[in-house]
Amino acid sequence: MDRNLSFDLHVLTARLDRAADRILRAEHQVSYRRFLALTLVGRLGASTQRTLAEYLGVTEPSVSRMTAVLAAEGLLDVRPDPDGGRKRRLSLTDKGKELVASVQRGFEDRLAALVAHSGVPYEEYAEHTARLLQAFERWEQEKST
Repeated sequence: MDRNLSFDLHVLTARLDRAADRILRAEHQVSYRRFLALTLVGRLGASTQRTLAEYLGVTEPSVSRMTAVLAAEGLLDVRPDPDGGRKRRLSLTDKGKELVASVQRGFEDRLAALVAHSGVPYEEYAEHTARLLQAFERWEQEKST
């Protein structure tokens, strides 16, 4: 892989993350990390704090603190696992679902405008991104077996 391309990908990812964080804090009073947690809970369905910690690459105590804040803000429902033990089940509240859907629509519109401004056809960008994500998921599955 071209070392400059690798560097460019790191820079692009960091800039997108920072831009998302600025937008989320200014328009929705939520950090990018917390929004990502909400998105993962919504995409995974009712999940556990342990699963969320694995997806985010953080510790369970960190996720526990984060989910407590999101629950206090009315965005996340945190309940004891019906199977007992110390596990906690997570699901989005209606307010959380509305926030995730609204932000995703706004981000999609902003990204489409940015991609169009770059001269890259959005449909091609979306197709290539989907293919890359599928390849990455297959690679992760092969790695874990």
